[in-house]
Amino acid sequence: MPEKTVSRLRTKDLTLVALFTALMAVCAWISIPVPPPFVQFTMQTFAIFAALLALGGKRGTYAVTAYLLLGAVGAPVFSNFRGGLGVLLGTTGGYILGFWVQALLYWLMTAKLGETLRVKIAASVLGQVLCFAFGTVWYLALYAQAGNPVGVMAALSYCVFPFIIPDIIKLALAVLVSRRIEKYVQ
Repeated sequence: MPEKTVSRLRTKDLTLVALFTALMAVCAWISIPVPPPFVQFTMQTFAIFAALLALGGKRGTYAVTAYLLLGAVGAPVFSNFRGGLGVLLGTTGGYILGFWVQALLYWLMTAKLGETLRVKIAASVLGQVLCFAFGTVWYLALYAQAGNPVGVMAALSYCVFPFIIPDIIKLALAVLVSRRIEKYVQ
């Protein structure tokens, strides 16, 4: 009878997932406030990129999942020290939930195409595009539901266009950091 192979997280894996989950919370608190309907600038996306690049798809996705679950139960891990389902179900909640979609895409791409730097960067960029798309659709739907419909171009100008250059910089920084620490997290 063949033996089953069981994939288990070791103590080191759990510790790294917890550390990167904490990094996501701390980076969410680093923000530049802007008036509504604009979305705040935070370092949260840097932490998402860093977790995925440094930990890999599986552990990185676990870190993003833990972060979202902490926020969902009310821990103040989102921007402005907020937490709870109200934040996730609010107008910008789609971008936060989009991090999970981004992480799943990253995990899938790196599992299928390999862990080369080129694949990791492509997975990060495509994941961020998917996160933007998910969040923007969510944003449009909630504003329309509230009786204040917003056009697609307006939503993109509030929630996506101002973030493209900063997110490219955050991705580059995350690549540098992850390459420096990769020997410690493998």
